[in-house]
Amino acid sequence: MDILITGGSGLIGKALCNKLKQDHQLTVLTRQPQRAKARLGHNVRLVESLSQWQDLNDFDAVINLAGEPIADKRWSPSQKERICQSRWQITQTLVYLIKASSNPPKVLLSGSAIGIYGRQDAQPIDETFTHFHHEFSHEVCEQWEAIANQASEQTRVCTLRTGIVLSHEGGALQKMLPPFKMGLGGKMASGYQYMSWIHIDDMVAAIRWLLSQDSLHGPFNLTSPHPVTNREFTRHLAMALRRPVLFSMPSVVLKLLFGEMSEILIYGQNVLPSKLLDSGFEFHYPELQHALTEITSKL
Repeated sequence: MDILITGGSGLIGKALCNKLKQDHQLTVLTRQPQRAKARLGHNVRLVESLSQWQDLNDFDAVINLAGEPIADKRWSPSQKERICQSRWQITQTLVYLIKASSNPPKVLLSGSAIGIYGRQDAQPIDETFTHFHHEFSHEVCEQWEAIANQASEQTRVCTLRTGIVLSHEGGALQKMLPPFKMGLGGKMASGYQYMSWIHIDDMVAAIRWLLSQDSLHGPFNLTSPHPVTNREFTRHLAMALRRPVLFSMPSVVLKLLFGEMSEILIYGQNVLPSKLLDSGFEFHYPELQHALTEITSKL
């Protein structure tokens, strides 16, 4: 297949491209072509703008992963705007090009996140859940999905409600590792908030599964079938690193350090990938201890 990918040099995008380029022709949209070339190698076509196309007739599929990282900086008004527009604008442009196509791509896989559910208690949540908590993370994802779904009359649309992606190459785990390696790690806030996670290999495999299954559409939770509380996550990570758990980070400290962005650390969701499982997808790393052992062995 000829596949157009946005966000191809990010954590998920890099791992995905390295798998897909073995069997498919990839075109990756990037604002930093030299960085992307270094990360993705030579078997990928790099473009800096979508303006060169009037339609997307040349592509069989579009995978839209672009977006400003949501947890990298405090949520100032300007940072919130970057988070939103970096997702919404590019998705709207892709939808416009798909609608302008006489032979549109067969599928659009478009990013989202479990943040669409907002802060929740311990109750299990799958794709049928609609009692969203309205806060910033929900608003970002709700509009992101709504824009992508505008293309549903022209092509099959799947929105990827992604959890915490675990990888030895970056992401949330990279930020957690330094204090844990020094024996300074510990639970955050109450520790009873759920962390819905997924191993990077399962994330890539799930995207490839959705790419190939023509009957699948709509939202999909891309999370392990076994989410854990922050206390459990802390214990498993400390075990994998063979370090003690001696400290904790109270909610008040998180709020002082991160402001409104601390909400995604203090609160959580117990998210289950029901639609993926029902479709026949099998996780290679369903259990956290297995996932963390594999990842920390590469550090």
